[in-house]
Amino acid sequence: MVKEAVTEGQRLTAIIPQEMAGMRLDQALASVFPAYSRARLQDWIRQGQVTVNDRRLRPRDKIQGGESVEIIATADERVTWRAESIPLNIIYEDEALFIVNKPAGLVAHPGAGNHAGTLLNALLSHAPELTSVPRAGIVHRLDKDTSGLLVVARTLIAHKSLVEQLQARALKREYEALVYGVMTAGGEVNAPIGRHPVHRTRMAVVAAGKPAVTHYRVIARFREHSHIRVQLETGRTHQIRVHMAHIHHPIIGDPLYGGRLRLPKGCNAELIDIIRGFKRQALHAAQLGLHHPLTGVWQQWEVSLPRDMSELLAALRADANKGN
Repeated sequence: MVKEAVTEGQRLTAIIPQEMAGMRLDQALASVFPAYSRARLQDWIRQGQVTVNDRRLRPRDKIQGGESVEIIATADERVTWRAESIPLNIIYEDEALFIVNKPAGLVAHPGAGNHAGTLLNALLSHAPELTSVPRAGIVHRLDKDTSGLLVVARTLIAHKSLVEQLQARALKREYEALVYGVMTAGGEVNAPIGRHPVHRTRMAVVAAGKPAVTHYRVIARFREHSHIRVQLETGRTHQIRVHMAHIHHPIIGDPLYGGRLRLPKGCNAELIDIIRGFKRQALHAAQLGLHHPLTGVWQQWEVSLPRDMSELLAALRADANKGN
C-alpha cells in the first residue's frame, strides 16, 4: 500500500499549455500532472528533478506557456496504505485496467477519517502491483454513497492514457438518478462549481468556481419525482448533486443538497417509508466508456441499478400508476 507511489526514476514529460501562461510552475504542473499532489511536485522541483526547457526553476517561478517539462519522478515511501481483503465486484479485468462496480458506502481513496476500508485498500490486496501506479490506479472517484462504475489503471502506461482521456473529456460517464420534482424535458446545466463560501464541507455554484457542465434527459416522470439519465462533460466534486439542486431538482436522499423531504400527496405508507428510509443520494454510475489504453479500441460497460434504487424506483412507479 503506497500513496501516490511510482516506480523509482520514472520519466514524465509534457508541454505546458499556452493558456497557463503567467501561472506558477507548481500550479501549472499540478494541472498537467493531476495524479500527483502539488506538495509532491514542489518537492521534486526543489530537489532538481524537474526541468523546464532544460532549466531548473523554483516552484514560484512563472511560466510562459509552451515549455517542455521533464520530471524524474521518484518513489515516496513516507505515507503508505495497507492492503485489505475487501470484496470487490470487478466486472472486467485485463493486463491494463479493471472496471469496478463500487457499492454505495465504500470510500474510493483514503483521506481524513478514512484511512482504511477503502476501495484503494481493497485494490492493493487484489493486485499488489498497483503500488507502482499513482493512487493505486484510481483515475476518477465516486462519492462514498454513489454506486456504480469506476476504471482503475493497472499500469503506468494505462494510467497516463486514462488521465489524458479524462482531461480531454473523452471518458464517457453516464449516471442514473432519482430526483425531486417533475421535469418537463432534458437539458444542460452549465454553471461553475467551487467550495461553498460558508459551509466549507459543501460545494456550490459560485462565480469564481471551475467550469462545470452536466447534461440530463428524462427517462420517466412520476407524480412528484423524475428518473433521469445524466452525462458528465466535466468532473467536479459533487457535480451532479450540486447541479441538480441548483436547478431545483435535488437528488432523493442527498444528505448535503437534498433539502426538505417531499412526498406525493396521498401516497401510501410503503412509499413514505422507502423515501424516508433512503439515506444516501439516489445516484448510480450506470455506464462507462473509454478507448482502451493498449489497443485504442472503444469499450463500454453498463451495470443495472443496485437493489435500493430499484426498490425506490418501483415504489415511485407503483404510486404513479395507482388508480390508472
